[in-house]
Amino acid sequence: QVQLVESGGGLVQPGGSLRLACAASGSIASIYAMGWYRQGPGKQRELVATIVNGGNTDYADSVKGRFTISRDNAKNTVYLQMNSLKPEDTAVYYCNARRFVIGWSNYWGQGTQVTVSS
Repeated sequence: QVQLVESGGGLVQPGGSLRLACAASGSIASIYAMGWYRQGPGKQRELVATIVNGGNTDYADSVKGRFTISRDNAKNTVYLQMNSLKPEDTAVYYCNARRFVIGWSNYWGQGTQVTVSS
């Protein structure tokens, strides 16, 4: 089992920045990748960014150049640095962890609200 605890969400003005954090505990040694998803009002849940154990990252086109995902293995924490925020970034952001132990498993955080508004 993997437990994910998120922090860092909140209200920010357009053009501002936030950093989300997701601390993992449990069977963390078996985690293959972690990432962030989001679901905005009236939208489907979408991938925002992922990072794998080897360090490769992937981003949604809508956030490339503005968001950066990183991982601190010593703290078992993944971060999402969000810069130049836009109102369309408003969403519930979910932390995700994937592990492969006799098949793939996915784990999710509780979600944290990010609101970009003036």
